[in-house]
Amino acid sequence: MTDSPAPVEQRLDQARNVWLATVRPDGRPHLVPIWFVSDGDRWYICTAPGSIKARNLHHNPDVALALEDGDQPYIVEGRARPVAQPTADIIGKFQAKYDWDITTDTHYTQVFEVTVARRIMGSQ
Repeated sequence: MTDSPAPVEQRLDQARNVWLATVRPDGRPHLVPIWFVSDGDRWYICTAPGSIKARNLHHNPDVALALEDGDQPYIVEGRARPVAQPTADIIGKFQAKYDWDITTDTHYTQVFEVTVARRIMGSQ
C-alpha cells in the first residue's frame, strides 16, 4: 500500500527546487532546477539578470515548472513577468524557506512572478 500524496500546498512549501523550462530565442528548450516560493496562483523565482533563464523569459515569458518528484508529478504552465519590487510577503517566503534574504543578494537580483494558467497532476 502506498501513502497518499501530500496536499499540493504542503508539497510546494516543502519542495526545495522546481524544474523551470524556458525557451531560447532560437526555439531550443532550457531546463534548470531553481529555488522558488508560491503564493496561490503565483510562483516566484529569483535569478541573475544576465542568466540564460532570465534572457529567455524576457524574450518569451511562457514557462513550465515541475516539482522534482517524478513519482507524484505536479507541473504548472504559465507566464512569467519581471518583478521590480517584490512584496514583503514574497521576501519573507524566501527567507522562511531558504534562510535567504533576496533583498541583500548581489548576484540573484531579478525576481520573476509566474502566473499559473494550467496545472497537470499525475500522469496526464
